[in-house]
Amino acid sequence: MRFPVLRAATLAAALLLPFAPAQTATPFDLHFTPETMRVDYSHTGGLGIEAYSLDRVVNDGPWPGNRARLADDTNLGKYLFEIVDRDSNQVIYSRGFASLFGEWETTAEAKEAHRTFGESVRFQWPKRPVQLVLKKRDRANAFRECWSTVIDPASRSVNGARLASAGTLWTLWESGPPETKVDLLLLGDGYTEAELPKFRADVKRLVEQMFALEPYKSRRADFNVRAIDLPTAASGVHNPRTGDARRGRLGTEYNIFDSERYALSTDNRAWRDVASAAPYDAVEILINNRYYGGGGIFNDHATVAVDTGSAAYIFVHEFGHHFAGLGDEYYTSDVAYETGGEKVEPWEPNVTALLNPAALKWRDLVARGTPLPTPWAKEEYEKHSMAVQAERRRLRAAGAPEAEMDKLFASQLEWETRFLSSMTHSGKVGAFEGASYEPKGLYRPEADCIMFTRDPVGFCRVCRRAIERIINLNTGR
Repeated sequence: MRFPVLRAATLAAALLLPFAPAQTATPFDLHFTPETMRVDYSHTGGLGIEAYSLDRVVNDGPWPGNRARLADDTNLGKYLFEIVDRDSNQVIYSRGFASLFGEWETTAEAKEAHRTFGESVRFQWPKRPVQLVLKKRDRANAFRECWSTVIDPASRSVNGARLASAGTLWTLWESGPPETKVDLLLLGDGYTEAELPKFRADVKRLVEQMFALEPYKSRRADFNVRAIDLPTAASGVHNPRTGDARRGRLGTEYNIFDSERYALSTDNRAWRDVASAAPYDAVEILINNRYYGGGGIFNDHATVAVDTGSAAYIFVHEFGHHFAGLGDEYYTSDVAYETGGEKVEPWEPNVTALLNPAALKWRDLVARGTPLPTPWAKEEYEKHSMAVQAERRRLRAAGAPEAEMDKLFASQLEWETRFLSSMTHSGKVGAFEGASYEPKGLYRPEADCIMFTRDPVGFCRVCRRAIERIINLNTGR
């Protein structure tokens, strides 16, 4: 569906008027109102095809984003959307993002079947017709236009009404107006009415554990943190592998891409409609389950199973994917994605193909004399990690209780923390081979990081800087 473009006064004419308000107005004031426009669309593909189709355009509540930094200069995300003013044909807003479809198309299933995923982009409510332009990275990682549609905010096809809240919104802390802060929203899936006090306790526990780590600890005052109570009929979420069938309010489930630990919402509309009751820049869904799992997609959403022994790690790790576009640095665990092929420089800020060591994207953090690539005890680490993965598969096949899985992970963490901190270049920034599911040809910044292992210390220096960059983007610094 395409929207008719209505006639509007041109921006150029307004600027020619002496002492006109437009002369002192900010770009935000010129083009937008302080409401949020959400464009829902369907993304279909598989078997060599890819297509987009408009679903609906709705009001998603008050605009929470910064009103000064409208252009995204981070170069993050597999996708980029731009909002183009129809009068001037200038880009007036842009943001990078990733998607569930973008991950699915790297799986074997995408070569055998078609699937459709719901997706959304959110931006300030425009005053005049705009063009939404969606771009996707090609094999060389350059952005290419893949879809476009014109949106007229005055069209009868656009629904400007706010949606009534489906739950109870409450605040952990508020540091300032949404447009000058990062607005983090926590949702719960699989909590019954009687378990809502548990949800509140889980929120407080996990948030405090994340904000005990840098850079969140030092930047706490740059965040507003809110949550929404949303009871479900049954405790827990859908898990095909354990036979626990559920139909939750947010569509969260395990077994994404047939990976037993990967958990996300597959119902984009459901969780976004609930989230629209609050201003948000980032959303993490708390899964009321003991079964290990979680997931995170850049500028989409993240999840964590709250009762696993690794919940704090999962919460922080998956939020790193979602909020800052950090890539996985581990490479010995089973994943659903197909790997290998020609290496290009990844867009993730903490992974490199090291095609040109002199131009390493974190070169300024590498101490003089540190070799690139940086040697480490890779073979010994892989031998131990493979043994852990084999034991993990044995426990899952045997239906072992989650306590046994927690015990295995605790043992693994103890060994890895000791081992990865005892090498010549431990604690130094370099280029350590093995990252992003690839044992060869991709490199991570430090020997250890919470994006590589369940490191209790937290993020390496490169990841910390990447997180701060997104905090600055959202706060206008």
